[in-house]
Amino acid sequence: MKFSIESIYTWYRNTIRNPKYRWWVILGTLLYFISPIDIAPDFLPGIGQLDDVLLLTVLVTEVSQMAIEGFKKRKGTTVEPTESATDKTVEVGAVPIE
Repeated sequence: MKFSIESIYTWYRNTIRNPKYRWWVILGTLLYFISPIDIAPDFLPGIGQLDDVLLLTVLVTEVSQMAIEGFKKRKGTTVEPTESATDKTVEVGAVPIE
């Protein structure tokens, strides 16, 4: 298995979108911010705050997305699919330029 930041990010986003694990991941993320144990210690300038900021950004994005989806479900609004480009095909004849 290839270890990379992108694979961790993808795993985190997929896990937080799963309704079964969503609240556990949110709770774990909030506990990570409170905990004195970090991947990169906070006393290192820049690097110490970077992991917190990145994780907080993903958490706020996902939680706000959950709130918007919940609001739309309560209001009963759905997103209508837009017409694709193939639905409105226009035939154009070629004219030679003289």
